[in-house]
Amino acid sequence: MSINKSILDFTENYGDICKHNDYIPQTLFDEYGVQRGLRDKNGNGVLTGLTNISRIEAFQKINGEKVPCEGKLWYRGYNVLDLVRDFSAKRFGYEETAYLLLFGELPNNTQLEKFKKVLGESRTLPTNFTRDVIMKAPSHDIMNSLTKSVLTLAAYDDNVADQSIENVLRQSLNLISTFPMLAVYGYQAYSHYDLDGSMYIHRPDEKLSTAENILMMLRPDRSYTELEARVLDVALVLHMEHGGGNNSTFTTRVVTSAGSDTYSVIAAALSSLKGPKHGGANIKVVEMINDIKRNVADLKDEDEMRNYLGKIVDKNAFDKKGLIYGMGHAVYSLSDPRAEVFKSYVKKLALEKHRDDDFALYSMIEKLAPQVIADKRRIYKGVSMNVDFYSGFVYSMLDIPLELYTPIFAIARIVGWSAHRIEELINVDKIIRPAYNSVMSEREYVPFDNRD
Repeated sequence: MSINKSILDFTENYGDICKHNDYIPQTLFDEYGVQRGLRDKNGNGVLTGLTNISRIEAFQKINGEKVPCEGKLWYRGYNVLDLVRDFSAKRFGYEETAYLLLFGELPNNTQLEKFKKVLGESRTLPTNFTRDVIMKAPSHDIMNSLTKSVLTLAAYDDNVADQSIENVLRQSLNLISTFPMLAVYGYQAYSHYDLDGSMYIHRPDEKLSTAENILMMLRPDRSYTELEARVLDVALVLHMEHGGGNNSTFTTRVVTSAGSDTYSVIAAALSSLKGPKHGGANIKVVEMINDIKRNVADLKDEDEMRNYLGKIVDKNAFDKKGLIYGMGHAVYSLSDPRAEVFKSYVKKLALEKHRDDDFALYSMIEKLAPQVIADKRRIYKGVSMNVDFYSGFVYSMLDIPLELYTPIFAIARIVGWSAHRIEELINVDKIIRPAYNSVMSEREYVPFDNRD
């Protein structure tokens, strides 16, 4: 859509007025004790609810003192590393982990097969939905395309507003099943209409895992290796859930508390996830790595690399934001357990794809970045790689286009969102409404004819 010149001129002139009148001196936030970002000065989240779905462990209490520890992530009481170690070499884990998060128990073989059958049979879209919705007005922003599709699906649901747990569970399972189709088909439409490429609309296979279906639907020849599918499967499991306080899950809770329908709730969560400070972070990692490749002459020279990373932190290089993307986390202190377990799979895939040099580059940055950040920043806790650091590299090795990086995250995280929506409906019957303190000054009304 072309930009209307009159509105462009208007906004250019009036943007400064917004900046002036909406600015609040930063000192007032401290004066009123406002915990910006719902976090205190040490980065701890403000307690806003209770959950039985997952837990993040980044500190331990020792003799009354809060001491940083190696990070741990728990799904329904189980250490996520134990889950991954058990299924990674034997079976795909996305469906098994989804069952655990939704129902609170590990499935036995009969329960798992029944659940997988339900998901497989639900991988369908309404008649002509792909043609009439996904292929109409395609966008390079697949998260927007995904959100549009989710909201449109509400029009096909005769019980869209039914808040019963059984109905919400039905809606959640349908969305979990169809998210891979909505995302991949959205990219295929964009590739065809905007990039002048070929469009492949492969139907999903009921017998394949979610990870296998993603790769099969995306690729022209539908082929993939066992290792490729297993690495993607592990990535989906590690991104599936991350405590109730992350931005998109909190959004899920907030919109659920307002009594909104499932489709609107998930659309809101998608809108939250797409930001570069949340689900879009792995894209920034890839962009940063490409920038490093262009500007560091010898990628094996640690001194040269350390110097350039310093320029990034000093806001003199890359996007001038002062961030080494993929390093540090709002919650974890010494380590992100998802990144630790993921790295071993990344190495295996890099060997299969003959990307050893790239893996060595990532490993060097992983080692040097915490040192550079510690030297140049006052930090209250340790800095280590997070899961986003390697996930973008993995997706590139899987030939997944950049536009699908965040939608892949959403395909995983919708399971966690669904679990939290159900938990919110069962346990809480109050709308979430935090307070904002007004700092405006009262003014005398100026009649219209007396205004300059």
